[in-house]
Amino acid sequence: MKTFRGAVNLSLALGFACVVTIGVLIAATEPPPPWAYGFTAPPDAQVSAPPAAAPVKDDGTQRRVPGSTLSFTLTQIRDNAGPADWYPGDHPPMPPIVAHGRKEAMVFACSLCHYPNGKGRPENAGVSGLPYTYFLQTMQDFKSGARKSADARKGNTNLMINFAKAMTDDEIKAAADYFGSMKWTPWIKVVETNTVPKTRIAGGMFLRLEGNEKEPLGKRIIETPENVEGTELLRDSHSGFIAYVPPGSVKKGEALVTTGGGGKTIACATCHGADLQGLGPVPGIAGRSPSYLVRQLYDMQQGYRHGVWTELMKPVVAKLTTDDMLSIVAYTASRPVGAEKKEITSARR
Repeated sequence: MKTFRGAVNLSLALGFACVVTIGVLIAATEPPPPWAYGFTAPPDAQVSAPPAAAPVKDDGTQRRVPGSTLSFTLTQIRDNAGPADWYPGDHPPMPPIVAHGRKEAMVFACSLCHYPNGKGRPENAGVSGLPYTYFLQTMQDFKSGARKSADARKGNTNLMINFAKAMTDDEIKAAADYFGSMKWTPWIKVVETNTVPKTRIAGGMFLRLEGNEKEPLGKRIIETPENVEGTELLRDSHSGFIAYVPPGSVKKGEALVTTGGGGKTIACATCHGADLQGLGPVPGIAGRSPSYLVRQLYDMQQGYRHGVWTELMKPVVAKLTTDDMLSIVAYTASRPVGAEKKEITSARR
């Protein structure tokens, strides 16, 4: 009887080990989820992308956005050495590297892509509220080559690598201190739905088309501006985003985030804090861009992102499939930020 039980136990253990191994192998062979990197198809797909739309020409018109008393031309808004700051009262005085970059070194103003308030957009990163030491380490990882993108088509990752290499230690410290001084505040509304507005891609960002045409969402997250013109054309740092996620993904993500999904991963609160707002040098992940977070999970799993913090994340991401990652970030994006409470809208159609 003991021999029989021992054989059964051994068989169960081997079976469990096989399941775990298969899960890891599946995770290791999945291609980058194109939607997270700002594309409609994987890197090796033979799909012709539509030609990029030409930027709107500047006719000299002074543009305005709601809530601001200022006005700027399109040339001023797009100036990578001093882009428009619609709401100067929103933030502390910007250090030169954030406000203007360093033109002779080909370093763009941080505020061009990440906005003066550090909220950023889905194709880059929200950097306000990041711990000072984490920000420094991230820039060092870009500089050393420890941080790259799994999808080689993602050009702004290469820009960040070049910027980090060209920036001085004092400039990096100034940017870290500036963005770290501002708290992360609500920026993304999560909507569960089967269908989403049809979109076009511009610079790695999904933008709603005019009209009311829809398409199946499938196993994707489509993160798009609440106000397309305000975001794409005017770079309005008060205009947030909607993240369309598959029905049920928030609930699935909750199980993975809060319990580890029965050994599939590690509960996020262990390092990111009970409310996912961050813990010491570990950044918060509540209410952050789901597209950005999937890129980081995938890049770390596949070995494109290394560094001090990545080593701690390796056992977290090892067994995750891209569907798991989708569910995790659908949940984290839906979580309240600070004292604010978020509603998750269900739009099942």
